Amino acid sequence: MKKASLGSRAFDVFNVVIMLFILMVVLYPILNIIATSLSGTRYISSGSVTIWPKGFNLEAYTTVFQDPYIFKGYLNSIIYAAGSTGIMLLFTALMAYPLTIPGFAGKKFLTIFLMITMFFGGGLIPTYLLMRGLNLLDTVWVMILPGAISAYNVFLFRTFFLNIPSELKDSAYIDGASDLVVLFRIILPLSKALFATFALFGLVGSWNSWFEALIYLRDQDKYPLQMVLRNYLFTLDTTAIQGRVGGGAVAINAPGETLDPKAVRMSVIIITMFPIMCIYPIFQKHFTKGIFVGSIKG
Repeated sequence: MKKASLGSRAFDVFNVVIMLFILMVVLYPILNIIATSLSGTRYISSGSVTIWPKGFNLEAYTTVFQDPYIFKGYLNSIIYAAGSTGIMLLFTALMAYPLTIPGFAGKKFLTIFLMITMFFGGGLIPTYLLMRGLNLLDTVWVMILPGAISAYNVFLFRTFFLNIPSELKDSAYIDGASDLVVLFRIILPLSKALFATFALFGLVGSWNSWFEALIYLRDQDKYPLQMVLRNYLFTLDTTAIQGRVGGGAVAINAPGETLDPKAVRMSVIIITMFPIMCIYPIFQKHFTKGIFVGSIKG
């Protein structure tokens, strides 16, 4: 092995320093949120909490888990994220695959139509009127169906499908397979990395979405977890927190010390982040393997 040059070693050290700096910038706010959610009121009020809890207690989490809207928000977010992501993957694949077939008559029209939607949109008010005209307002489907098709996703799926060897499809056609059989038995199994990547994007996007719920939903029982978090962050003080958990006594950290609303807000943020933090490592391996995983194996 040749000894690395001085410039190469200096470049490696520089990269390590930059990565450590970025890690600190990203990690510090998360550690501060966790520490604040686990600290006592007097330490939070004095601003002495950094990345380590002071006056350790779990009263904020105990209070939050007494709120029934937390569990309803969790269930609703799971339904919205799983439903919208599954429908998005299915409909995108169904629309992208015909665009890869040379003899498909409507390919040019659909391609132009999709490209137009990438540059021009109706805006919020026409979209709201459309949802109202379809009787989707204040229903579960208004959080699932609008994101079923994205022109950008369709073109990416089409490009990926075109890179799959045509010999596989031709051999299936010779054996009498239909286009649906080719799609579901050949194309999709070879597109696991693609589906895993966009599944992660869809899950994260849906889980973090709150604006659609603010516009289209009125029933609080249908609110996703992000709307519950928004209510905690912007509208709740100690008295409101007391009302949300059933009107009982406000939890205390020490005799005569009321629960700090900031600790409650930080605990809700952690509870909201936790599922995505657990899901992301599961899909991470598909990124490292590369986008063309699953092609011909000899």
